[in-house]
Amino acid sequence: MVTREIPSLAALCTGGKAEMARALAVVEQYREDPAVIALLDAAWQAARAHVVGLTGPPGVGKSTLINALLKIWRGQGRSVGVIAVDPTSRRSGGALLGDRTRLAADPGDDKIFVRSMAARDRLGGLAALTLPAMVLMRAVNDVVLIETVGVGQSETDVANVADTVIFCIQPGSGDSLQFMKAGIMETPHIMVVTKFDMQPAARRARADVEGALGLSEVREGEWLTPVLGLSAARNDGIDELTAEVDRHWEWLARTGEGARARERQTHQWLEDMVCEQFGRRGLARARVELDAQTVGCPFAGRARLIARLEK
Repeated sequence: MVTREIPSLAALCTGGKAEMARALAVVEQYREDPAVIALLDAAWQAARAHVVGLTGPPGVGKSTLINALLKIWRGQGRSVGVIAVDPTSRRSGGALLGDRTRLAADPGDDKIFVRSMAARDRLGGLAALTLPAMVLMRAVNDVVLIETVGVGQSETDVANVADTVIFCIQPGSGDSLQFMKAGIMETPHIMVVTKFDMQPAARRARADVEGALGLSEVREGEWLTPVLGLSAARNDGIDELTAEVDRHWEWLARTGEGARARERQTHQWLEDMVCEQFGRRGLARARVELDAQTVGCPFAGRARLIARLEK
C-alpha cells in the first residue's frame, strides 16, 4: 500500500503544478490503490471545469489554435489544464510527445498545466490515463482542454470525456468528405475550418461542412452546431470560437444536458472498461450492476466490477 504518498484533493487544489504532476504519477503507478480510487472519486464529485475536446487530423493547426485559446483564457483570468495525446509508434512503442515544445505556454505561469501522454495501443485516440487526468484537472481548473490523436470512426472517444467537442478541418484536404463518409458529423458541438486565410479553398470547405450538417435532423431545442472559419496564426476568429465555447457551456447548464451527458459518459466509460478487460461475456455479466451505476463514484464502481468479474 502507498496511501501515505497519495495527495489529498485539498492539497491538489493548492499545490500548483508540482502537486498535480505528483498526483498524476501516483495515479498512473498505483491505479488500484483504494486511496487513489478515493481521490479520483472525490475529484469527480468536485468537478468545476469546462472540459473542451479538440480533435482533427495532423497538420490542421491544433497546436497553434491551442496557443491562441490559452492566451485568451489566461487573459480572462481562467486557469487551464491541457492534456495532449500523441500517437504511438507501432514499431518502437514510443511517442514524440511534442506538445510541450509546440505550445507557447509560460513555464512560470502556475495557472497552466500541460501533460502529454501516449495513446499506446488504444484505438480511441485517448490514453488510459486521459480520464483520471481529466478528472483531477477538472476539479482544480476553470478549463480543461484535451487534444486527441486524430479523427475517424475509431477516434471519437473524446466525446466520452469532454463537455464541448471542437472538430478542426483543413481547407483543400478533403476532410469534410471524410467526416461525412465516417458518419461522425453528429459528434462535434463546434466545427472549425482552420487556416481560413486560404481562400477560396476555405470557403468551399466551410460550405461542404455546412451542407453535411444540413442533412442531419435537428429537433427543437437541440444544439445547432456552428461552422466557424479562423486563422490561429493571424489570431483571426479566435474570439468568436471562445464565445461559441462559452455559449455551448451555458446551453449545457441551462438545458440540463451537461449533467445528462456526464452521466452517459460515466456509463460508457464503465462499459468500455469492462468490455476491454473482460470481453462481451464480462459485459453481459456486469450488465445489472452497470445499469444501476450512479454518477459520483465511477472509480469505486470500476473497482467493484473488477473484483466481482475476477472471481
